Amino acid sequence: MPKQFFTERDIEDLARRGEMSLRVTDDVVLTELAYERAERLGVKLLQANDTPPAAPVRPYLSQAAPTESPCQRCGQEKSGSDEELRQRIRDAVKAKLGNQVDSGLLETIITRVLNNVGVK
Repeated sequence: MPKQFFTERDIEDLARRGEMSLRVTDDVVLTELAYERAERLGVKLLQANDTPPAAPVRPYLSQAAPTESPCQRCGQEKSGSDEELRQRIRDAVKAKLGNQVDSGLLETIITRVLNNVGVK
């Protein structure tokens, strides 16, 4: 059976016609925007699990951060302070990308990554 694709506009059309549910099977593909639009409009997506069909599985977003750093797990002590590590990361990113990186965004990313690996 051929795959049936649904876009954001298709979901809007369903809702406009009063069809407030859609059975999602292996033959039904929704774009990310279609999935988001269905949530916003209250269109129920009837499927085996609650993951958008095209969404990658990212367990690291829902798992608690480890209580020890990778260095501690392998038996090594952390060298230097947290700020020294952050500065080394900043320097490496700026050496690779130059001035095309937003400093605020870089700080947010560094903080998130370090928190996820247990370095606070």
